[in-house]
Amino acid sequence: MTGIRSWAGDQLVGVGGDDRKPVIGFLNSRPSSGSDSASLVAAFRQGLGETGYAEGQNVAIEYRWADGQYDRLSVLAADLVRRQVNVIAAGGGVASALAAKAATSAIPIVFVAGVDPVVAGLVSSLSRPSENLTGVSTLNVEVGQKRLELLHELAPAATVVALLVNPTSPNAEILSADLKSAAHTLGLRLHVLHASAERDFERVFATLSQLRAGALVIGTDAFFNSRSDQLAALTLRHAVPAIYQFREFAAAGGLMSYGGSSPVSYRLVGVYTGQILKGKKPADLPVQQYTKIELIINLKTAKTLGIQIPQSLLARADEVIE
Repeated sequence: MTGIRSWAGDQLVGVGGDDRKPVIGFLNSRPSSGSDSASLVAAFRQGLGETGYAEGQNVAIEYRWADGQYDRLSVLAADLVRRQVNVIAAGGGVASALAAKAATSAIPIVFVAGVDPVVAGLVSSLSRPSENLTGVSTLNVEVGQKRLELLHELAPAATVVALLVNPTSPNAEILSADLKSAAHTLGLRLHVLHASAERDFERVFATLSQLRAGALVIGTDAFFNSRSDQLAALTLRHAVPAIYQFREFAAAGGLMSYGGSSPVSYRLVGVYTGQILKGKKPADLPVQQYTKIELIINLKTAKTLGIQIPQSLLARADEVIE
């Protein structure tokens, strides 16, 4: 392979034409722009660095971003396979990993999955991944019910709540079923609302008002991840208590977040990618289970919304933003 190029979004970052450099295909369902994506790329590079690889020096990276459009992933994955990359690092949700798996059974794939990768059909075993896949598993989808419980604890008067999901996401049905079950247990009425593009957000929040929903759970989704600031601003403008998976949402003014750390997961993916470049086989690298969950509460937002946060909940928080 000659004339290898590495792209960050639409920007050529140039690696030159050194045939000896291994090439990583970085496949992601997120938009290429934004601080969120930049922080994940930085974390991935950090993990690579821990195994002795530095982009532009002894490794090249081909970036492929789907900009939140899951139907583009299969084409992007096929392009990386056609370019004969050495490893595919699939991030931004299980959809990227599934697209990469469908595109190749020969090129090693390292994924980040917010769901059980066995249930998702990525691997047959966590301890001995089969075929050409391994990666990192987080608990972000599995703790969806806990997010609803925390929100109910914070806003007990809200008997009507809503769940926002991206209907194009592979996680949508799982999230909806889990939260419907949790809502029934808590004696709540749950409405499932859909958004797969920015233009849908205003309609969603208008519907919240019509339904008189007193609280909102934002489902786990790569498209929502890249719109954390926008979603936080909308919850403030419409005075809706809301919870999401990542700290970025609470830091941007959202009421609360409960989930794992994406940068940590991407660093681990970088480490595994580097180890594979050094000769390790995916089947010999157990799927890493990153189980740390952080509860972040924005106290300033709570005061703005007129919510009194129970001391018991504040005591359980990993971070309180004031």
